[in-house]
Amino acid sequence: MKQIDLVYQTMLAELGQRSLDAAWTADFPPEGRFTPVAVKGKKYWYFDIPDGQGGKTRRYVGPADDRDIARRVETHKREKDDLRARRRMVSSLTREGGMIAPDSMSGDVIEALAAGGLFRLGGVLTGTVAFQTYSGILGVRLPMAAIMTGDADVAQDYAISSEVDDSLPPILELLQSVDPTFRPVPHRSGAAASSAFVNGSGYRVEFLTTNRGSDDYLDQPAKMPALGGARADPLRFLDFLIRDPVRTMLLHRSGVPVTVPDPSRYAVHKLIMASRRQNGGQGSVKRDKDIRQAALLFEALQQTRRTSDLALVYNEAWERGQAWQEGIRAGAGMLADEDRSRLGDCLRTGAMQIGEDVTMPF
Repeated sequence: MKQIDLVYQTMLAELGQRSLDAAWTADFPPEGRFTPVAVKGKKYWYFDIPDGQGGKTRRYVGPADDRDIARRVETHKREKDDLRARRRMVSSLTREGGMIAPDSMSGDVIEALAAGGLFRLGGVLTGTVAFQTYSGILGVRLPMAAIMTGDADVAQDYAISSEVDDSLPPILELLQSVDPTFRPVPHRSGAAASSAFVNGSGYRVEFLTTNRGSDDYLDQPAKMPALGGARADPLRFLDFLIRDPVRTMLLHRSGVPVTVPDPSRYAVHKLIMASRRQNGGQGSVKRDKDIRQAALLFEALQQTRRTSDLALVYNEAWERGQAWQEGIRAGAGMLADEDRSRLGDCLRTGAMQIGEDVTMPF
């Protein structure tokens, strides 16, 4: 697996900073002010903007203990948006640096959702579109065969959606601003609201949320106050995937700041998901893709000396109980011999680095 030159890794970091500055300025203009608010014992930042009629509108910013947000609140000022320079940087990163750009539909959809406030409101990009960003995060070139997709998956923790007291604009309007053929997909439960949307060419956008409760909720779309009228399908294991996500860039147009799962969590989660796919049809195709992506990340994590990260999240998943262990074992059993051996090496090395015992899945 070929590493990406340090020059381009540094350029990606600079692009991320510039894009965040531009998005921050657009979301929080200098005439407003930040206000700390306590919600259920936790402190959050909100932003108050005069409405021109003696009142104000309030927008959610994020948790007060987020260091990046705290720094930006402290230095709140107007930033210059160097759009053209950022477009040139994206072009260099994809054409010369070996990083991955999404297909145009995925890029346009995620850009519209980001502009609407998705990531500010705690959304996490998951699935293959998130996987495409790991080339830049890990500094390695990933093969194109593992990154093709025809959909976008977005997750939001149910508690965050319920507590932020803010929302995206209507989701359908955001999606139709990209492609007017987007329409809601009727939910399998018969619920009136939808958790998925599809356009005329079959491109699908799906919203997911965490489920830590009864399995009775699995077939019912959850009401998500922050998702602009969309509901979300509650999924087991998703809370593990989107815990402690990382900020990075989707290399589309001038760059789109996004939040994605930690790559180590993504890899372990893919093993579990592979074990739960149905046989035949799209289930088999998705399972093969899960295993391929997990194997590539194990290789990249080993090459970039991040095996301690993998060992930590692996142990976290393993300690969650029998269902998790069975899923990891089954998924690991689907790996090719070389990839299974590499996973074992990663876990042994990582375990030594973190000073913990690791139970092998095979």
